[in-house]
Amino acid sequence: MTRSPGRLQVLAVAAAAVIVTACSGGPILANPPITYSSPPTETAGTPRPPDPIAVELPRDDGPHDRLTEWWYYTGHLATPDGRRFGFEAVVFRAERGPVPVAWASHLALTDEQGQRFVYAQRSEIGAQVDRSPRQADGVPTGFDLQVGGLDPELVAAGAPATGEPWRLAGADGVDTIEAALTPGEAAAAGASFGLRLDLRSTKPPALHDSDGFVEFGPAGSSYYYSRTRMAATGSVVLDGEEMQVEGIAWFDHQWGDFVSVGGGWDWFAVNLDDGTDITISVVHGPDGEPALAYGSAVDASGTVTHLDEGDFVLHATTSWGSESTGRLYPMGWRLTLNDFFRGDDLLIDLEPTVDDQELDARATTGVIYWEGSQRVTVRCCVLNLAVGGGEAYIEMTRYRD
Repeated sequence: MTRSPGRLQVLAVAAAAVIVTACSGGPILANPPITYSSPPTETAGTPRPPDPIAVELPRDDGPHDRLTEWWYYTGHLATPDGRRFGFEAVVFRAERGPVPVAWASHLALTDEQGQRFVYAQRSEIGAQVDRSPRQADGVPTGFDLQVGGLDPELVAAGAPATGEPWRLAGADGVDTIEAALTPGEAAAAGASFGLRLDLRSTKPPALHDSDGFVEFGPAGSSYYYSRTRMAATGSVVLDGEEMQVEGIAWFDHQWGDFVSVGGGWDWFAVNLDDGTDITISVVHGPDGEPALAYGSAVDASGTVTHLDEGDFVLHATTSWGSESTGRLYPMGWRLTLNDFFRGDDLLIDLEPTVDDQELDARATTGVIYWEGSQRVTVRCCVLNLAVGGGEAYIEMTRYRD
C-alpha cells in the first residue's frame, strides 16, 4: 500500500491515500482519497527546518512527526529442503492534528508449494506503539514498533487481544520481525502463521531521487529510502509447524506531509540473481491514466541509478479475477529496460507464484490491494534468450471491482 523511484519516487509518492478516523477506530489509510484541508501547523516549540532536510541514518530509521509514514518489508524465504515462502510485514503511522497517532499493521505469508496465501491485519491508536530507542534529547536512533491491537472486526466481535504485539524493529540495516497470529486471528485468516526473522542489509541504503527527498507537487513531498537486499534468517510457523528459513528481504521506509496522490499505483521490486535490484513504480491519476512513472536500479555494489520514464516499458501479459472482491488484476508482466544489458534491452518477465495474493484491508486501512511474490526470468532482447533469473514482489492498488 500499503507498500518512488525505488519504491522509488513513485511508490513513495503513491502509497499515500490516507484517511484517519482515529477517534472512531476506523481505517487510517484508504484509496480513493478524501479531501483534506492544509496540514496542521506545529505546536509552539523549536521550529523545524524547511524541507528538504538531509537524510541521516540511523536517526531517520526512527519515527517522524509527519502526516504519513510506513516501514515496509517484503521478501522471499526458503527452508533447507527447498520449500519456499513469500512474506509481507508492514506498519503504517498516521498523524492528523490533535487526535492521537493511529497505526495499522499487515502481515502476509505466501506458501508457494502449497499454493496458499494467508494474511491478517491490526490497528491501534496511541503513542504506546512506538518504543523506538532515543537519545537523551529524544532523537531516535532506530525504530521499535509494537502493534498489539487486533483487526477491528475481531474487536467488534468481542475477541480478546491475548497475543503478543507484532514487532518491527531495527537500526542501520540490522532489523527484526517478530509477529504471530492469535487464535482468533488465525480463525479469521484460515490459518495460523507467524514470522521470526533477523535481517541484515548487504548494501548501503538507496536514497531515492538522489537525496532521499521526493517532490510531487500540490500533494506534498516525501522522504524515501530503501534497503533493497537484506539477508534474512529465522523461522516461519504455519499451522503449528515451525520451519527454519533463510532468504532475502526488501525494506522501504517513507515519511512526509502527504495524504494522497493519484488514483492508485503499480509497484515492482525485483532482485536479480546477479545482485542487481530494480524498482519501478507507475502512479495513475484519478482518471486511471498513468501520471507518474519512475524507477531505479541498484547494482551489486549498491550504486543507485535513477530510471526515467523513457528508460523502461511495462505491459501486462495475463490477468486474474478475484472471486471475493470482483476485482481484475494484471498477473503476468514484462518489464523492458532500454539499453540496459551490454548495450541491448533487458527483458524481465514476472509471473506470480500464487494467483490469489489479494488483501482486503478495509477494516484497518480502507484499502483492497494485491501484493505478492513473483518468479523472474531475465532475457536478452536480441535473441530473446534467458540469461538469468531472480525474485520479485509486486503491489497493485488501483484496480476496482
